[in-house]
Amino acid sequence: MRLTRGLEARLDLWAEKAPFRLAKFIAPLVGRALRVMIPLLAVIFVPPLFGLPAAYQSFFSTGSAILIIGAVACILFQAVNIFEKALLEQYDMTAADNLQARKIYTQARVISRTLHLAIAVCAVASVLMLFQEVRQIGASLLASAGIVGIVAGVAAQKTLANLIAGFQIALAQPIRLDDVVIAEGEWGRIEEISLTYVVVHIWDDRRLILPLVYFIEKPFQNWTRASAQLLGSVHVWVDYSLPLDEARRALKDIIESHPLWDKRFWNLQVTEATEKTMQLRVLATAGDSSRSWDLRCAIREQFIAFIQKNYPQCLPKIRAELPWREAAETGAMPVPP
Repeated sequence: MRLTRGLEARLDLWAEKAPFRLAKFIAPLVGRALRVMIPLLAVIFVPPLFGLPAAYQSFFSTGSAILIIGAVACILFQAVNIFEKALLEQYDMTAADNLQARKIYTQARVISRTLHLAIAVCAVASVLMLFQEVRQIGASLLASAGIVGIVAGVAAQKTLANLIAGFQIALAQPIRLDDVVIAEGEWGRIEEISLTYVVVHIWDDRRLILPLVYFIEKPFQNWTRASAQLLGSVHVWVDYSLPLDEARRALKDIIESHPLWDKRFWNLQVTEATEKTMQLRVLATAGDSSRSWDLRCAIREQFIAFIQKNYPQCLPKIRAELPWREAAETGAMPVPP
């Protein structure tokens, strides 16, 4: 124990003086490996020196081999986690423009979890192969692998499809962590990407769980695929008598004074006309989807308030001819048919 502590202390001093940042992650990993492996090596090499019976030596060698396999697996797990942490520390997910950070986070998470699975499978397989009985079972299984392989392939088809989809998502990246998406008619952010499923955090704090293959095989909307910036629209129905020049001046004051507008673009157009009203469409840009939503709500509220205050007669209304009212005013009632 003193030896391992001394080595760990020297590693810590080396990490503090090392010119590269990765040293502070490597030093604890090597220290933990030494703390585990040195006692295990002692367990392997010391018992034979005492001349123990063959049965005891076999027991010690098998047990120590299992412990070494487990220790190596744990060290590899730690190595994957440490390198993932060292990589992700260089990127800020809270930044306004976090496109590159989301890309790296997504790739790192998918690859690290895949490596964890591979390490676990190899460790379990290595432990099982230490036992002669398991080897014989494996040989008999290989002899009948034809039918079993077909059945297992059919049973594991969806699982394998999700694993392959995970690699596709890590490389092609149709989605990333914190992407804003619309899937199954729900608006939300990508909260988690696991080996087999994706968690979408919906705006009202619900969680939508979808298999990875969903984002490969089915169409969905990704609002932040290339950039978080969005062009939002607001539609308002008004009467034909509303002066459009005055409406544009009012919207100019509303939009340009609002802190959520990113100063890229805004516009007002008449996009539809019916026999009763006309539809105004207001376009305005914002930095991301959340800001765009709040900006659109603010524009809608303030523009309606402007019409109510200055042009209440221009709110939508229904026109109808009332011949009986004109007749009552002139004193001549219409003759019923």
